[in-house]
Amino acid sequence: MRLPVLYPITDRGLASGRSHAEIVRLLADGGSTLVQVREKWMPDGLLTAAVRECLAVKGVRIIVNDRPDVVKVTGAAGVHLGEEDLPADAARALLGERGLIGVSTHSVEDAVRACALPVDYVALGPVFGTPNASLDRPALGVEAVALAARRVTLPLVAIGGITLESASALLEAGAASVAVISDLMTATDMPARVRAYLALGPSPR
Repeated sequence: MRLPVLYPITDRGLASGRSHAEIVRLLADGGSTLVQVREKWMPDGLLTAAVRECLAVKGVRIIVNDRPDVVKVTGAAGVHLGEEDLPADAARALLGERGLIGVSTHSVEDAVRACALPVDYVALGPVFGTPNASLDRPALGVEAVALAARRVTLPLVAIGGITLESASALLEAGAASVAVISDLMTATDMPARVRAYLALGPSPR
């Protein structure tokens, strides 16, 4: 698969309490075509309804964080899996070959090993320090992204503390895409911020 240069991830708390669908609409207004809906605390029924609202936004593929079951029920494009989520092979069995699956990794070696899994892309982070990252995970830096990009066989997504100012270096290092949360969710003009990221152009991979 070819990832868009920007991979936004929703966060209702950072987005002043906007709903996931409202966030997705703003991101789509800026040109986003792939968005991950990240929700850790919402009950299953509400999350399913929220994802369906997001799916009503035209032109955007929705990836659901952690929950392949919600993807299956709603018809979302795919799932992003963390270390403690359902194993990738089980998610693939549930979603079939057409479902997109991404996986989080936290070292270059983990990213390389993840390429043997039945997934479509590998996320590596945190690249920079971020309040969303676990305190016991040090920032990896641009150098780790460059090393991983030379060794992985799947599209590489850089994540963690990324801003518009730091995104270019990551794309030049070989990341296929930059996953961004805070710098988008807290933007005064979210669509304009999306456009600024997309103006960085296609990734080298």
